[in-house]
Amino acid sequence: MDAARSSAIFRRIDHYELSLCLLCNRAGSRRNVERLFVVVSRLGDGVFWYALIAALPIIYGPGALRVSLRLALTGVVCVLVYKALKSTMVRQRPFILHKDIRRGTAPLDLYSFPSGHTLHAVAFSSVTVSYYPGLVWLVLPFAALVAMSRVVLGLHFPSDVAAGAVIGLLLARLIVGF
Repeated sequence: MDAARSSAIFRRIDHYELSLCLLCNRAGSRRNVERLFVVVSRLGDGVFWYALIAALPIIYGPGALRVSLRLALTGVVCVLVYKALKSTMVRQRPFILHKDIRRGTAPLDLYSFPSGHTLHAVAFSSVTVSYYPGLVWLVLPFAALVAMSRVVLGLHFPSDVAAGAVIGLLLARLIVGF
């Protein structure tokens, strides 16, 4: 799909998602709420996942090194896919398109679709839980908070987050089956 065509499609979708974006963004305007989501977003930049990758062999022993390597592969594949999609789809971020949406933190890149944070969070969580189901209590809530942070902070539309989640799940299934 070329950039002009995707841009036209996104303009139609943006119109329908604006009210939900505004609602979420306003909910995050309370200082403590915004701080929570900024911290979650920063941890979702990779710090949380890198720490998990390093901790697995320490906690579960040398056998977990294989899982850590799969998680590292997950990160590489996710970056390649999300960068290719972002450069092709070129959807503007909500805070750029709508003056009433306040940016809660600086984005890592220019475009909105799909949410790379959500894509990574879902992929990492899915791969982790497929090997260590007992960690669901840790990674699932964190992934959900990462996804929510993207809309609350004015960086993504809900459909960006949904697409990131679906793509992350598909990539995780591919990597676990590999």
